[in-house]
Amino acid sequence: MANHKLLLLPGDGIGPEVMAEVKRLIDWLNAQGIAHFATEQGLVGGTAYDAQGVSITDDTMEQAKAADAVIFGAVGGPKWDSVPYEVRPEAGLLRLRKDLGLFANLRPAVCYPALADASSLKREAVEGLDIMIVRELTGGVYFGEPKTITDLGNGQKRAIDTQVYDTYEIERIARVAFDLARKRRNKLTSMEKRNVMKSGVLWNEVVTQVHAREYKDVTLEHQLADSGGMNLVKSPKQFDVIVTDNLFGDMLSDIAAMLTGSLGMLPSASLGEIDDKTKKRRSLFEPVHGSAPDIAGKGLANPIAMLASFGMALRYSFDMGALADRLDAAIAAVLAKGLRTADIKSEGTTAVSTSQMGEAILGELQAQHA
Repeated sequence: MANHKLLLLPGDGIGPEVMAEVKRLIDWLNAQGIAHFATEQGLVGGTAYDAQGVSITDDTMEQAKAADAVIFGAVGGPKWDSVPYEVRPEAGLLRLRKDLGLFANLRPAVCYPALADASSLKREAVEGLDIMIVRELTGGVYFGEPKTITDLGNGQKRAIDTQVYDTYEIERIARVAFDLARKRRNKLTSMEKRNVMKSGVLWNEVVTQVHAREYKDVTLEHQLADSGGMNLVKSPKQFDVIVTDNLFGDMLSDIAAMLTGSLGMLPSASLGEIDDKTKKRRSLFEPVHGSAPDIAGKGLANPIAMLASFGMALRYSFDMGALADRLDAAIAAVLAKGLRTADIKSEGTTAVSTSQMGEAILGELQAQHA
């Protein structure tokens, strides 16, 4: 059995609490001989700043580069609002994405049957929802240069962020999205703002060309990102896979997340290029939710997104799709039994803590394995 090397970066706020449930699952998988994961743990975000003066150290970056996958909790919080911009907690995550070349962010939005009524939309609009947003992660306005604030005098300042995309960046994210669409319902929607942005014009052109050259069997449609956001709320089940840039992907994936009822439910994967020699790709897996410092340490956090993120690692980094399916089924079974953390609690359901939810999901997985 292959040995897989994981770097665990719990981070800040509720990160350590939800990561503890992943550790519990990993320990069980190792003990049962179902898989073998060797784990290391490091600091990132505010905890790294407190201990080391930076949001991630060079040594931790080297650990990340050597790992088969990075499992990431959450970073940030009001405690670090006044630290220098360059060492803010979020800078650690941005460096991981950039230095590992994690250009493709996969954010599924799945509405579990038991949670259809937790969405802000009507049950019929979201029941059975299963879409995947593919967000370009290392280009665009978050990384473009120049990025400055200039003092113009007379009390005036000018802020500049630059939206930059090259053809190859759009081609490679498009291929990831088309390949995913082929494995799902064979439909891809590309979203940009070609009506007002030159980068949107190029994005539309390149995605269209990749489709014509390599993926004619996949249905491709284009939508402007603002109308796409409207349609996500109006009629979300019309979508299968959505591909978009860094900025719009950040916003649209949060919209899609809330359709399912809670940010605490949703995982994500960030993938790099496939290495020609090893046939492996660097990868990082993290829940969509933030560090939620207001509930940290209270046992209220929902660990499902963190566990499902590890499930995405099983699927996309370790070719363990069957085990990932079993984990998804265990989560669905626990929800069907009415167990709920505080963020998804409703009348007639049973409130449980972070650790109790993790224990229940592992219990369902153990029952499958028995």
